Amino acid sequence: MTVIANRDIRQRDLVPPEKLAKIRATVIGVGSGGRQVSLLLAAIGLPKITLIDHDTVEPENLAAQGYHEADLGRLKVDAMKDICTAINSSIEVNTIGRKFRSTDFSGGVLFCCVDKIETRSSIFNSVKGRVDLWIDARMSAEYMRIFTVYDDASRKHYLTTLFPASEAYRGSCTAKTTIYCANVSAGIRVSQFAKWLRGCDLDMEIDLNLLTNEMGAK
Repeated sequence: MTVIANRDIRQRDLVPPEKLAKIRATVIGVGSGGRQVSLLLAAIGLPKITLIDHDTVEPENLAAQGYHEADLGRLKVDAMKDICTAINSSIEVNTIGRKFRSTDFSGGVLFCCVDKIETRSSIFNSVKGRVDLWIDARMSAEYMRIFTVYDDASRKHYLTTLFPASEAYRGSCTAKTTIYCANVSAGIRVSQFAKWLRGCDLDMEIDLNLLTNEMGAK
């Protein structure tokens, strides 16, 4: 491992290094959104990250998620570990190549990047008493919603969005997925994380439609 001095010199006013150094983040799901979130966290200098996903890299993951052709057939978490350490050799990456269990999370920051609403609900209910910052995003085609839970009010708001799967919008999210939408969503998620580190005010929900260029927040 080579420690490169001043690798973060241009971001220090926006991503405080002394606070970042104390953070261990967990990313559950390293598909289209989770892969991009993990890349950004590695690049900004997060010291420790846990990646959890049971899926392998398939051909349909190349264009939509940005995985390398050489990673076909590999566990996504193993492929992501190689990519994250290539970006930042000092990062400590723990990989769990199966579905999430409550005991996998001991506290701190959690990026929930799973597909199903019932999975989100199950994970949130199992960790809500020990998570300092919870960030979840939902995407369909070029529309995204980003949720951040950081206090009692945001927790109450988030719980209202965990509706039954039978009531979910039936968009073709798996058929209409783009890496550029995932990149924008990941950027907003990591921006919320950086603002949380600085003690800035956060939005409980951010809605963005890339097709119509409409954006809202609350």
